[in-house]
Amino acid sequence: MVLVVSSLKKSFGSRVLWENIDLRAERGTLTGLIGASGSGKSTLLNCIGLLTAPDGGRISFDGVELLEMGSTRRRIFRRDTLGYLFQNYALMEDATVKENLAVAMRGRKDTGRMREALESVGLADRLNTRVATLSGGEQQRVALARIMVKAAKLILADEPTGALDPTNAGIVMGHIRAIADQGSCVVIATHDPFVMDGCDQLLNLDEGV
Repeated sequence: MVLVVSSLKKSFGSRVLWENIDLRAERGTLTGLIGASGSGKSTLLNCIGLLTAPDGGRISFDGVELLEMGSTRRRIFRRDTLGYLFQNYALMEDATVKENLAVAMRGRKDTGRMREALESVGLADRLNTRVATLSGGEQQRVALARIMVKAAKLILADEPTGALDPTNAGIVMGHIRAIADQGSCVVIATHDPFVMDGCDQLLNLDEGV
């Protein structure tokens, strides 16, 4: 599985964000997107995740041209292949951990798989805990477990350590590294030097204009 971005372009009105972005990310690797605030790190993630349309260029994953897919195939791709990790966790706070994981599993009640994922992120005893009662670091680890139960092949992480203290940031990055080592392709938008140090390659978007 390989993610390939070729000659990607994006503008907002008269402002050119970037016009020649190239990226190749192999399975089992961590790729960091870096650059100044406003350089388009989140926008590039959203283009790869088919949430924002670029103005030109190509994006392919595992040999499939993503931008050429129709709406149904895009929905299936996001559902079955793509995993998102957000700075604000994007969990249902009033629901339990189990209910959050079940959504990623399309309603399947495979508690064994859920417990295995939670154990791998150090939250084995939190299955029936309401998300709102968890700390920020614990919530981000639940978000990681959600990706694990989904078995996402392509993971897009937008500042996943941005709201965490250094200790929890280190824990989360360790788990992200483990997910990549199991064969997923991970792309991370970050300004955190600690995260950058853990990446296999970096793409500086300040150089894409």
